[in-house]
Amino acid sequence: MRTGVKIAIGGVTVAMVGAAGLGAYNLVDAVAGGNDSGGTRAGAPAPTGPPTAAETERTARAFLAAWAAGDTGKAAALTSDVQAATAALTGYHDAAHVQKVTFKQGPATGATVPYAVTAEVVHGKQRSTWAYDASLAVVRGNGGRAVVGWRPAVLHPDLAPGQALTTGAVKAPPVTVVDRDGAELDAKAYPSLTYLLPELRKRFGEKAGGEPAIEVRAGAPGAAAARTLHTVSQGKAARLKTTLSAAVQRAAESAVSRRPDASVVAVKPSTGEILAVANAQKTEFNPALNGQTAPGSTMKVVTAALLLEQGKAAPGRPLPCPKNATYGMTFHNVEDSENSRATFAQDFAASCNTAFISLAGQVGDGALAAQARDVFGLGLDWKVGVGAFDGSVPADGGAGKAAAMIGQGRVQMSPLNMASVAATVRNGSFRQPYLVDPALDDRQVAKASRPLSPSVARDLRSMMRLTAVSGTGAKAMSGLGGDIGAKTGSAEVDGQGAPNGWFTAYRGDVAAAAVVPRGGHGGDSAGPIVATVLRAE
Repeated sequence: MRTGVKIAIGGVTVAMVGAAGLGAYNLVDAVAGGNDSGGTRAGAPAPTGPPTAAETERTARAFLAAWAAGDTGKAAALTSDVQAATAALTGYHDAAHVQKVTFKQGPATGATVPYAVTAEVVHGKQRSTWAYDASLAVVRGNGGRAVVGWRPAVLHPDLAPGQALTTGAVKAPPVTVVDRDGAELDAKAYPSLTYLLPELRKRFGEKAGGEPAIEVRAGAPGAAAARTLHTVSQGKAARLKTTLSAAVQRAAESAVSRRPDASVVAVKPSTGEILAVANAQKTEFNPALNGQTAPGSTMKVVTAALLLEQGKAAPGRPLPCPKNATYGMTFHNVEDSENSRATFAQDFAASCNTAFISLAGQVGDGALAAQARDVFGLGLDWKVGVGAFDGSVPADGGAGKAAAMIGQGRVQMSPLNMASVAATVRNGSFRQPYLVDPALDDRQVAKASRPLSPSVARDLRSMMRLTAVSGTGAKAMSGLGGDIGAKTGSAEVDGQGAPNGWFTAYRGDVAAAAVVPRGGHGGDSAGPIVATVLRAE
């Protein structure tokens, strides 16, 4: 039953609703003091000295009751530092995600009151009960009122001044990365994946079903170091399936180890799935996926597609290969390929620069860039699943256009890009390479505007086969049977004594490309790397 009472204090009438226990005591104690508080009625001196046992017990009980009820303002008002207590108690709910808290108050020892805390922590779908012991001390506040002496340890005994409680994910979920057949991939067995595996775990761990560990931690706001006070959830391991092939990856690792700075990538032409990524240098930068260097004559695959499509050349049509050719500047051959009676297919197989340069005036300034983008998907913002370069073929005129036709000038590629070029020829249309199934995170992969025409695809495959069996790629591809094709490249770099060696090829439904910086002739340096990878599948 509730009753109305009016108390006159110093000429002010305070209306109070009578209630049992804490409510009635708090109002009377706060306004007038009482015999146990040491306070006096109006005009009496403020209490001094240590709080009495009764004051200590009731102040602690009132504070804990208000805290448990979620009345932050009322609880903070019962402390020696209302502002700090308000912030800390608010953070206990908002930052530490404590949805409910109850207390079991113990007997005081002097002015110190111990209490057992049972907190219900809720973070997303994770819920946990957090039990710990703490204590508070009751002191004299302003005006002699008994209050809780505020300090962060009131919330938790391990909280130091300047620290706060936070609850959240503290690390990525444990993720086992596996190859296309379910074999586990680890950096010890496949060192080229040392930096790639953590990136995959970070990007796809939760999407693969993993859950990060959730912890309540104590630390200074914004500081990296924090102490774990309670584990809400241990997290859940995930199993992330990639497109990699353990067998092909193993072969790629072995192949690049024989050449300093070498990089190689293998893809599946029919789907775009990446089968292997390997680098001789085990650094955080991944040149196999992110390298940006001139691809040399491997770019002639794209150029040949343009020339065939526009009718500027045909495999059996004569196209002499002179020692030099001029278009804005004088170009020469890196290979020993001069042949005044050559056909276009023979120029391609012998990697004749000057034959291609001789046709530069017959194609538009932006034609090669458009061919690279619209048919081969280069520069279309590839969403591989990890960071990767998608190639660059700027539209140039004059000497820049001629240089681009033989993979020099401003053309920039990675082994991934050139493996995809060979794959596009083998498949007849572009399939954007990827490491993790796009369906896992709803990625929209890049799509080229159009495929190769059947006749152009057929001609390109015949010329790449000629290169693989009797041209500049024959030595490296020796012994590889089946449906094969290849293209070599030697990219000259200013100030570099030897050119970068490039090689791209396919065998059946596997295409690969490699680069060996300062490797010289691509057939001799990068060719054996690609051939080793093609033999593995």
